[in-house]
Amino acid sequence: MDKSLFRYIWKFSQRDQLVIFAVIIASLPFYFWSLDLPKRIVNDVIQAGAFKDGKTSAVFMEIGFTPPAFLGGGPHVVLFHGFTVDQLGLLFGLSSLFLLLVLINGAFKYWINVAKGALGERMLRRLRFDLFALTLRFTPDTLRTVKSSETATIIKDEVEPIGGFIGDAFVQPLLLGTQAATAMAFIMMQNIWLGLLAGGVVGVQFTVIPRMRRVQLRLGKLRQIASRRLAGRIGEIVDGMEAVHVHNTTRWERAEIAERLYYLFDLRFRIYKWKFMVKFLNNLLAQITPFFFYMVGGYLALKGRLDIGQLVAVIGAYRDLPPPLKELIDWDQQRLDVQIKYDQIIQQFIPERLLPQDAIDAPLEEVPSLRGPAKLKDLHVTDVHGSVLLDGVTFEWPYPARVALMGDAGLAPSVAARVLARRIVDYTGSAKIAGLELSQLPDPIVGRRIGYMGSEAVLFPGSLRDNLVYGLRYQPNGTTRDEDKTEEIRRREAERTGNPLDRPDDDWVDYEAAGVSGPDELDARLIETLTLLELADDVYRFGLSGLVDVERQPELADDVVKARRLLREKLHEHGLERLVEPFDQNRYNRQASIGENLLFGASIASTFTGRGLIANPLLRQTLDSEGLTDDLIELGARIAETMTEIFRDLPPGHPLFDQFSFIAAEDVQDYEEILRRRSARGTGALNREQRSRLLALPLDYIEPRHRLGFLDDNLRDRIVAARQVLRDHLLGSIFAADLALYDPDKLCRAAPLRDNLLFGRVAHDIADAQARVSSLIAEVVDELGLREAIEIVGLDYQVGPAGRLLTPQQRAGISLARCIVKRPDYLILDGALAAYGEAQARRLLGRLLDSHRDRCIVVVMRQVRTVEDFDVIVEFEGDKARVTRMPEAAETVPAEAADSEKEPAAADENGRRVSGGR
Repeated sequence: MDKSLFRYIWKFSQRDQLVIFAVIIASLPFYFWSLDLPKRIVNDVIQAGAFKDGKTSAVFMEIGFTPPAFLGGGPHVVLFHGFTVDQLGLLFGLSSLFLLLVLINGAFKYWINVAKGALGERMLRRLRFDLFALTLRFTPDTLRTVKSSETATIIKDEVEPIGGFIGDAFVQPLLLGTQAATAMAFIMMQNIWLGLLAGGVVGVQFTVIPRMRRVQLRLGKLRQIASRRLAGRIGEIVDGMEAVHVHNTTRWERAEIAERLYYLFDLRFRIYKWKFMVKFLNNLLAQITPFFFYMVGGYLALKGRLDIGQLVAVIGAYRDLPPPLKELIDWDQQRLDVQIKYDQIIQQFIPERLLPQDAIDAPLEEVPSLRGPAKLKDLHVTDVHGSVLLDGVTFEWPYPARVALMGDAGLAPSVAARVLARRIVDYTGSAKIAGLELSQLPDPIVGRRIGYMGSEAVLFPGSLRDNLVYGLRYQPNGTTRDEDKTEEIRRREAERTGNPLDRPDDDWVDYEAAGVSGPDELDARLIETLTLLELADDVYRFGLSGLVDVERQPELADDVVKARRLLREKLHEHGLERLVEPFDQNRYNRQASIGENLLFGASIASTFTGRGLIANPLLRQTLDSEGLTDDLIELGARIAETMTEIFRDLPPGHPLFDQFSFIAAEDVQDYEEILRRRSARGTGALNREQRSRLLALPLDYIEPRHRLGFLDDNLRDRIVAARQVLRDHLLGSIFAADLALYDPDKLCRAAPLRDNLLFGRVAHDIADAQARVSSLIAEVVDELGLREAIEIVGLDYQVGPAGRLLTPQQRAGISLARCIVKRPDYLILDGALAAYGEAQARRLLGRLLDSHRDRCIVVVMRQVRTVEDFDVIVEFEGDKARVTRMPEAAETVPAEAADSEKEPAAADENGRRVSGGR
């Protein structure tokens, strides 16, 4: 990043700046003419200056010029003789010309402002992208000290005012300066004394106001730093919220944030006081000048030294002078302000904190293999405080090898692992793999040939599949797309702002790196890897709760219908029909809610869920036509009375609210108020919102679950009848695509896979019904060979922010699977199994060691229980290391053999494949 904001702006926008400059210069004659026309209207028309000596006509719109003396002079040249008009015609003509000039000047201002805005937005886009690109170059040491929330605040918020200024950086002073200079020149041409008076006031404004605003800038700098630190501190508290609650420090945290907020308030209040003091002085100077104009100009007019037209023109010109002057002063303050902001921002991205550009974007025609021995020689590593972490460490091993870096205490084994993964590059000595110095390896080699996982699993929002293939997204696969007008604009804007032309929705997956030929084989490879890490059952459960993508798995739709029928047969064979009440178009399903019975389908959009369902005009129309609205409102009132009576004395957050109550704890008082109003004045006194809230309650009512005895057969039959009416209304309506109706012979694309298999609801009043039905579903799935297909559906499961919708073990497994899927030459595990229990961690480690015999796997361990599991054991004592086990003759697997051979998958105790590596 350039240290000068103006150089940065000019470097990337000079062409656009010059175009705007040209338009500004072209606009000045029209601006000058608009200042001169009021004088002509007053002098020539109103005071009849053009009709002296008995003239009854005048020439309007004569266009001509007199050659200047330095060109030799000459007679007046007339290009257009104009029109002969009377006094009234001249008035209308000049006034119309003035209106035309106003429109022309307005058009110039509109174009210039739009061009400035586009320029500013393009440069803001470039600036944000450049800062993000620099963030990707942070060194490992920088990443350990930088706060993610502060960096996000810089890129998102702190550059915003800089982006607003970029469009004005060069254009604004030129535009305002030329306008102010034109107005001042015009005033000087009318009367030198009035011009000097206006110039004196302008001089005071440009001298005093900027000095006063420097105090604002200093306070603004402190405010920016305080705001950034506040954001960082709040981010730390949110990340450590569990510790806050565990140690009951909420009051202390509130006190600390309150103190920071007071400091920020004090700064902002002081800024406001200075801001309005400056504004008062600026307005005073702007308003006092007309006073002098009226007094001095009036005196000169009375003495005959200034005509009325000139005085009106001077006052009109000065009316246009303060705004550009004020904006110029504002521009100068903004310039200083954004330069300070820009300086502070680039301090976060100084070269010392960044990896070289070649280390990130090194152009490589072919990524070299790292299938070679590892060799560390006289390795010396210190931390940021100068403490020695590794001192003179020397060891090596052949390739392939299963290596244990062992140490009872201290950081040395982990530091050595991070050096091997190139997560530490600031060391002395030598660290080589396959003869290549690790600190000199660029990201394209390290990212593809080395898999590293520490004790903290890092996941991104998205699906399981997105996280698993994240390590395969190196570059797009050359996908071609039809370039329409929108795509052409997008490409052109990307080129103008220095952004990449790559599209995130292209196919980025490197299938060859994963050892597969396409998406279908990749899904099978992902499932294989997850099975190796004992995550197949979790993904299977995710799949049952997921939606089937018929475009990705078209054959699964028919298989689900077959499984649905087979499940019904097995329930009949085992005499378990009562466990599941199937959906029937002509019957009320007692195990489903009233809302589900009305819709008899699954919602695709929000118009048929939650508040959207109650507000849906189609449903309200159906309930009204079938006479169900009032009955359901009364049923809702009865439910509200029962729920408020039961849960009135329970504290918020009590588990009974989630299990049985239709009403959230914070809504209990609202419903009590509705019931009091209904009791006092009747249901008719309730407003539309209150009636809707009561109507919403019974839509979630399930008789066998809630057991309040509010449903009778008559109401059930009327609901089934309303179901058919709603279906008839739905056909051809704008809501037709928002609801997927149940059909016994089709897959319901909006319903979870489990619901599609059941095509009904599990009985709420039979013990262990859920578990028994789940067992039968698994039996049917295995019989039809659908388990892998369901697991593939589970790959679309959303993991949430940072994977928070997963358990710690699941997060660790997904992060580890991501490393395995890309088949690295070196797999380095530095506390990767810490989230597991001891027995499971030992079992998983054994599987990993067995599945990576043709590659190198490095494991950081406190102790090795079975020495025979490893080819090499490096034992650390303090900052020293020694090799305690080394194969006498290690047979190196050639690269060609490793590429062509694939071990057969092992099997676990359930007979499922477990091999996830090659």
